Amino acid sequence: MTAVLTALTELLFPTLCLSCGEVLSERREHPFCPDCHAGIRFITAPLCPVCGIPYPVEEGPDHVCGDCLLKKTHIGSARSLGVHESVLLDAIHAFKYGGNLTLGERLGRLMAQHDYPAFRIQDYSLIIPVPLHPRKLRQRGFNQSVVLAREISRRHGVAMDFRALRRIVDTASQTGLKKKERRSNIRKAFSITGPERIRGQNILLVDDVYTTGSTLGECARTLLKAGAEAVGALTLARAIQEPS
Repeated sequence: MTAVLTALTELLFPTLCLSCGEVLSERREHPFCPDCHAGIRFITAPLCPVCGIPYPVEEGPDHVCGDCLLKKTHIGSARSLGVHESVLLDAIHAFKYGGNLTLGERLGRLMAQHDYPAFRIQDYSLIIPVPLHPRKLRQRGFNQSVVLAREISRRHGVAMDFRALRRIVDTASQTGLKKKERRSNIRKAFSITGPERIRGQNILLVDDVYTTGSTLGECARTLLKAGAEAVGALTLARAIQEPS
């Protein structure tokens, strides 16, 4: 009976590729059809163990990139599922700006299932999604980072707290700003709702896209100042700039 019900459900509600919408003919670990899955540039080693940027070579040891050597960083280790381009970029856009929450949940499960180089989600004691300002949250209707973080929390059994960190400054869009301008724009944009919620915790920040790391870095600085033990970051996609 269970097999019959499963077959009937798959017939009436087939699983579709997150990118092209093609019906997936078989149960797949990844929610993309083979062609779309091949179009995702998953991030693998070698990479910078701090910011997670991959190097344009297929072999070699991980090593800290020039940017991380030269600047003070508040994030101990950051990783991303794939490069912010092509299939993954389109899927994020449909989720974030198209309001497709089901798509977001499936992307979150993809993040949760992935094995990241030298990085374990289970090593963290608390997951915090990067918050939106209340005005932006009302405008969009949901926080994409919360949707992703919830799936990661469920799979790995790590508690999530989406109220511990809040965005208190409605900053201008980071789009089009240079790296220094992004850091200045986001400075002091976050606050803690209660230090006891994060004191001594090993925190994993979750967001959709890592661009320059300015937003994640400011979140981490705020959390560490309030007593967090350490902060890491996990994002669905990573905008690639040439590593030093």
